Amino acid sequence: MRHFLPLKIAAALLALTAIAAAQDYPTKPVRVIIPFPPGAINDTVGRLVATQLTNRLGKQFVVDNRAGAGGVVGTELAANAPKDGYTLLVVSLVNTVNPWLYKLSYDPIKAFEPIAIIASSPNIIVINPAVPAKTLQEFIALAKQKKLQYASGGVGSFMHLGGELFKMASGVDLLHVPFKGGGPAMIDVIGGHTNAAFATVPTATPQVRSGKVRALAVGAARRTAVLPDVPTFAEAGLPGYEVANWVGIVAPAGTPAPIVAKLHREISAILDTPDVRKQLANAGAEIERMSAAEFGAFMVKELAKWGRVVKEGGIKAQ
Repeated sequence: MRHFLPLKIAAALLALTAIAAAQDYPTKPVRVIIPFPPGAINDTVGRLVATQLTNRLGKQFVVDNRAGAGGVVGTELAANAPKDGYTLLVVSLVNTVNPWLYKLSYDPIKAFEPIAIIASSPNIIVINPAVPAKTLQEFIALAKQKKLQYASGGVGSFMHLGGELFKMASGVDLLHVPFKGGGPAMIDVIGGHTNAAFATVPTATPQVRSGKVRALAVGAARRTAVLPDVPTFAEAGLPGYEVANWVGIVAPAGTPAPIVAKLHREISAILDTPDVRKQLANAGAEIERMSAAEFGAFMVKELAKWGRVVKEGGIKAQ
């Protein structure tokens, strides 16, 4: 037993050191990698949380948009970052889709330490106002008569998956036009170059309210409070179609547990503030609550779920 005593003492000292480091954390700016361009739900929610963490913890949480390869570029950068709590990654549904599309240098689950899920948001089908369809059923009928296109934030993105599921559910064949992010995809629809998009509610809401696009249906069980006049897909005649994106925060695997716990507590407190709840609600996102462990288990389930969708839909990376 004597031989093990120094090891136990060393372990205890390391634990105390980690706890002390977490109490002082952060002592310098923290990089928050968002693996997509500005404009998508990842960016909207990620920036909101980064700003709030800056205000609460007294050090800058600096957003770093690193787009490319459907989110793989930024995610790989985070996976290989130092495990010290000074690099965080904004993750979403796409993180559980990319493993089925790309040969990754990292494990989407094992490479990261789950911290907190933040919010989720259903998708919404929007079309350019010039498209002669006022309802979802009219759009489906039109798509059966002529080849229409839909824009997405890239192969395997939330917008792409929503479009492919719609094709499977409605029996229509839409041409997929991928872009590098949800923002550019929406711009193309607004410009009339692409007919439709299966966007997130936060991304689409300002454009719907301004009349730049027309909303036909929302992919949730209930109507969204920010666009109460838009029916659900079930109400619009396509029951069973529900698609929601989610956004959370992770750190490189091996990040000290006390730092992960501190970030989880801070983010939970942020989600309790009336101002943040109002901002997320106004953006069409609903707050989600899970422990860090539950968030990790949730991502494992999402990985299996979207693997089936990718295979059945024949989705392949380009």
